[in-house]
Amino acid sequence: MKHVAVLMGGWSSEREVSLRSGMACVKALQDRGFKVTPVDVDRTVATRLGEIRPDVALNALHGPFGEDGTIQGILEVMNIPYTHSGVLASALAMNKAMAKIVMAAAGVPVPAGRTVNRREAAKAHVLPPPYVLKPIAEGSSYGVFIIKEDQTHPPQELNREDWPYGETLLAEPFIAGRELTCAVMGDRALDVIDIRAADGGWYDYTAKYSKGGSIHILPASLKGNIYQKIQELSLKAHKALGCRGVSRSDFRYDDRPDGSGELVLLEVNTQPGMTETSLVPELAAHVGLSFGELVQWMVEDASCNR
Repeated sequence: MKHVAVLMGGWSSEREVSLRSGMACVKALQDRGFKVTPVDVDRTVATRLGEIRPDVALNALHGPFGEDGTIQGILEVMNIPYTHSGVLASALAMNKAMAKIVMAAAGVPVPAGRTVNRREAAKAHVLPPPYVLKPIAEGSSYGVFIIKEDQTHPPQELNREDWPYGETLLAEPFIAGRELTCAVMGDRALDVIDIRAADGGWYDYTAKYSKGGSIHILPASLKGNIYQKIQELSLKAHKALGCRGVSRSDFRYDDRPDGSGELVLLEVNTQPGMTETSLVPELAAHVGLSFGELVQWMVEDASCNR
């Protein structure tokens, strides 16, 4: 059996989620007979990989460095086959503004919006409320604000001297309606989940990672043409960005009785979570793949030059 280094942790804001993803993958691979070395990634990762000399690296990192093409570049230089997307696709998908340009050019509907400096966004409304402000290159809902119609001022937390989520934000109109997600595995779009926060609020960090924090409706109750369209758009975005392995696309769909009917793709995640509450393992299970089979598929799909 191959020797797999499972890369996890790192130093992004998503470190804790990554450790949970990584340890779940470690256990699954060990249960399937692989030799596994967990690697809590720090800036000596190249030295560590040179010492353990794995056959494959399973990338369970989330956020900057692990998801933005950086670790992928190190693995390319070291000629270690790795999972998920390559250097360019990872960097492109991580930059939400650039990814939107590429996806729109491929015919994928994306929200309108603009990039703004966080200080500018703190001074006055950069879009008519309601709108959303989010860091241009973060995940797990870190640093995201939903500015409601009755808010007279933007969030003043943006002025914090210790603001950790970068100087550039993406401002987009708030799209009411449903939160939907669809995974792509190789060249196949899986099913669609309708995600609802258990408390009726929005799908924030707590809803994502707390047991019972969210309700997942799988398969999502949608008209057949909408369901199929979400699968088609997920695959189209995956290919347009050059993704490999597994990705997950997140959508908003305004199907309220008085709504706009708008369906937009918010972002593509090239390193989707692999925790006990994560969406991709749930989608894989729905098509008959156990968690262990999913992780083994990722390892067998690994390569360089992705």
